[in-house]
Amino acid sequence: AGLLTGYELDVIREGNIAEEEDDVELTEFSDEIEGWVIDEFAKIGLDTARSILKQDVDDLVRRTDLEEETILDVMRILKEEFNA
Repeated sequence: AGLLTGYELDVIREGNIAEEEDDVELTEFSDEIEGWVIDEFAKIGLDTARSILKQDVDDLVRRTDLEEETILDVMRILKEEFNA
């Protein structure tokens, strides 16, 4: 058995298929969110809108090199996508 280090595994449950289908890749927001910000989320395994919206803001501040204000801005942009 090999060791996995530095990797985050996402578990996708069958019950969330509808939610997964209407998720949006973070790169789709590159006109509103700077590339380096998208990269920061990708580094911790978050590459879709819903994967970020499910997270706790304080946890994201701790896990990324992003400021709380930046994270809140990103979340606002992502929420607008789903409430449009």
